[in-house]
Amino acid sequence: MRIYLVVVDESPEAEIALRFAARRAVKTGGGVEILTLIPPQEFIAFGGVQATIEEEALLHAEGLVTAAAGTLVDESGLKPSITVRQGDGPRIIREIIASNPDIAALVLGAAPSGSPGQLVSHFAGSDAGGLPVPVMIIPGSLTREAIDRLS
Repeated sequence: MRIYLVVVDESPEAEIALRFAARRAVKTGGGVEILTLIPPQEFIAFGGVQATIEEEALLHAEGLVTAAAGTLVDESGLKPSITVRQGDGPRIIREIIASNPDIAALVLGAAPSGSPGQLVSHFAGSDAGGLPVPVMIIPGSLTREAIDRLS
């Protein structure tokens, strides 16, 4: 099965990338894996405070990915795989792709203006040729109608 790996955060372009991936998956008989990344937390000397901060970050990420999955199910009928991981984004993405040979593409949303985002800059820049799958960069300026037409 062809799986589209989509990195989701709170940005509008992540929602656009998810819609594109879901529509492609439906048309190709594939699936979607939603990845939410939790940035590494700064070390705090007091263990209880550190644990609370990490737990809050995890709960926030789980809520984000659950909402994204719900939207995907409502709009496309696809039930995505969900992954929440903490750490370095590019390293985690490489690990996930390496561990699942069904992943056919990495789908990222680019900001409609300004910097395209850290992951887009990384995978379209210095690491552009290093992945074993294509990187699909979906412009954040696309409307829902344009996504539907293009996907």
